[in-house]
Amino acid sequence: MQSRIVGTTMPVLEVTLDPNESVVSEAGQLSWMTSSIQLTTHTQYGGGGGVMGAIKRVAGGGSLFMTEYRALNAPGTISFATKLPGHILPVEVNAGNQFMIHRHGFLCGTPQIQIGVAFQQSLGAGVFGGDGFLLQRVSGAGTAWIELSGELIVKDLQPGETLRVHPGHVGAFQASVSFQISTVPGIKNMIFGGDGIFLAALTGPGRIWLQTLPISRLAHEIMEYLPIQRQQAVEGGVVGGIVGSILDGMRH
Repeated sequence: MQSRIVGTTMPVLEVTLDPNESVVSEAGQLSWMTSSIQLTTHTQYGGGGGVMGAIKRVAGGGSLFMTEYRALNAPGTISFATKLPGHILPVEVNAGNQFMIHRHGFLCGTPQIQIGVAFQQSLGAGVFGGDGFLLQRVSGAGTAWIELSGELIVKDLQPGETLRVHPGHVGAFQASVSFQISTVPGIKNMIFGGDGIFLAALTGPGRIWLQTLPISRLAHEIMEYLPIQRQQAVEGGVVGGIVGSILDGMRH
């Protein structure tokens, strides 16, 4: 098996498989492939952990169905393009080197890679209707390719060193890094700060990868230019706009 990443702002992963080699991805990730590649979609695959593995994937925000791409009688190439401007990060996974990634981060992997829920917390649900925050755990053995949006910032944390991050900017980190969600201190900061009320605290040792373009923030910026959003802003008035901004900030 050989792989290469082609492109800059919208990269594509090309994986060349020898006969009987395969890679797996969530259903719907395919961009293009050569004629010798056979695809099979199912809930279970080689390293997927059976029925429980499928349940863990769904709990982690992933898809119930996975697709296996296998080269049959001749070498073949399968390609996966990013959905947003950003980067594709290859990581080597084994029992001592597991990773936590954002809920939309898994692009594809070798057959023994396993995806499951690593962290799940509701951000403001029940009080403000905030969205939940999910992380997936990448385990097993082999190579996984992770999709991160925007520019990629890499930081190596020393033991006990903590970095506080807007949750949307958390792209991936080694499992040796501890992770917890905390609130922004001070009621004025929560209501008027404009940065949301939650921060992720990552504490070393280990490496973390930060993404500069969270999907939620991109969606929030685009929403302003949608016709239905402009109409609602006019009808809602100034007070509605202020309350909406506060709630939107909490969802990021």
